[in-house]
Amino acid sequence: MDSGRDSAGLLPSPWPLWQLNLSDGSTAAGDRRLSGPWRLLLLGDGSPTRHLESLSGQPVTIDLIAMSADDASDPLRAAGAPPPPEITELETPLLRRQVWLRCGDETLAWAESWWNQAQADAHLREREQPIWRSLTSNRAELYREVDGLARVDAPWLEERFGRRGPFWSRHYRFFRGGRELTVIREVFSPALERWLGQASAE
Repeated sequence: MDSGRDSAGLLPSPWPLWQLNLSDGSTAAGDRRLSGPWRLLLLGDGSPTRHLESLSGQPVTIDLIAMSADDASDPLRAAGAPPPPEITELETPLLRRQVWLRCGDETLAWAESWWNQAQADAHLREREQPIWRSLTSNRAELYREVDGLARVDAPWLEERFGRRGPFWSRHYRFFRGGRELTVIREVFSPALERWLGQASAE
């Protein structure tokens, strides 16, 4: 059972034990820590939904945790890690959405995203559908920019993944028409090593 949710049902963002800012275009420090297949997953600009489906051979199913106004004054929100700095580029008021990504019976990732509320209403009409499918349903062009890489941990991640942390995480932005559309943070289960091999480059 997920613990530590705030009044809106959102989980506290997991704290990073190590993190790397990629805004300067440098990935060298991440390259030294990650094996090649994991670099492609975490630092590439492909869809994680498609990656998970291709690896597992099963469609991605979303378990919606919560979708609510992002209330920075909530004490449990304050107990979690701060949001990515890039959310300051989104117009307020903000809405935050958290989901588990499953393939079959296995949970392979957790994700949270921040949206301007009007943009969320326009683009997330089917709220239990993967974001990639929602945003590309009309074949509109999107641009993804990976902004950060991290190792994170949280008891509720270990409980749901059924594995001990820390876990690899990244955050990125989607752009449409040159404007920031959303900021997304993802955490991946070590279960992916079944297909990708060991994450560590060591």
